[in-house]
Amino acid sequence: MAGRPPSRAPRPGHPASRILMSSLPPPRPEPDSCAVFLAASPAAGWRRAALAGDASGRRYERLHGPDGRTAVLMDSRAEPASLAPFLRIGAHLRALGLHAPAILAEAPGLLLLEDLGPTHMAAWLADHPDDSPMLYGTAVDVLLRLQSAPAPDGLVALTPLRAAGMISPLWEHYLPGLDPRRAGELSGRLREALERHAPEATVLSLRDYHAENLVWRGDREGIDRLGLLDFQDAVMAPPEYDLASLLRDARRDMDAALRTAMIRRFAEGTGRDEARVAAATAVLGLQRNLRILGVFARLARERGKPAYLALLPRVRAHVEGDLAHPALARLAPLVRDALSSGAVS
Repeated sequence: MAGRPPSRAPRPGHPASRILMSSLPPPRPEPDSCAVFLAASPAAGWRRAALAGDASGRRYERLHGPDGRTAVLMDSRAEPASLAPFLRIGAHLRALGLHAPAILAEAPGLLLLEDLGPTHMAAWLADHPDDSPMLYGTAVDVLLRLQSAPAPDGLVALTPLRAAGMISPLWEHYLPGLDPRRAGELSGRLREALERHAPEATVLSLRDYHAENLVWRGDREGIDRLGLLDFQDAVMAPPEYDLASLLRDARRDMDAALRTAMIRRFAEGTGRDEARVAAATAVLGLQRNLRILGVFARLARERGKPAYLALLPRVRAHVEGDLAHPALARLAPLVRDALSSGAVS
């Protein structure tokens, strides 16, 4: 007796195929890797609250435990390459007695960090401006400790050539109509100023060393009162690079007398000539803020972050402040002429 013919699946588009597909269970959603990571961490079950981000693609959350303890989740899945340097530089900082956050748990693209506290230096100073000498003095003392030991091997060196090349966002995004020949001349003159006043990349620089990346912990003592954040982009740089970042902050104004006092404190702590420190700080501050003009314009126009446009007038003022230094007398007319050619707004 002949057997039954083998059954066949309904053809696509056949009514039976639609019935079959509608009877299948819906696909399971991919598990939230953050939730999976946290469930296996010391912060399992803790309440999650988003924190303000920075100019990078990283996201942050503060986690609140039922007993009042807190921790911070750093989600770097959009920038996974930044995790290894963060771990490496953080370990180096802690070995120097500086307070970088301890690592509580880690997974690809994710870190659970010690919470250094909710009060950034900038926020404290907004409410306690009379504390500026104490906080900035502590920040300078942190730099002195940072520069007291050899840096980790393998870091990029911020040579005059590299530093001058880093200002290209200025004409790519802030001055898009600038003639390429003028841009090249400006970059070349800046390189000359760096070669004269800040030629050697001899110390570890955290690069974004400013009041919003420093956590004030007033119940501690000495340099432990400042917690350090955002150091994964560390490089080798001239000694005054982070000092320039601190004193010419895109988000803060500083009294000129206080700036001079901090330059003197740094010079005394390093045994360097104060006039040389002041000149190097001006040249490096100019390099940083010319670059920042372009970076902030790009963040506003291409990343949908218009709040950065509000910071541009202060950055321009910092540029003018540094151009007033005699070390930049030859470069100042070129920079002012370029900036007068028209900028994004």
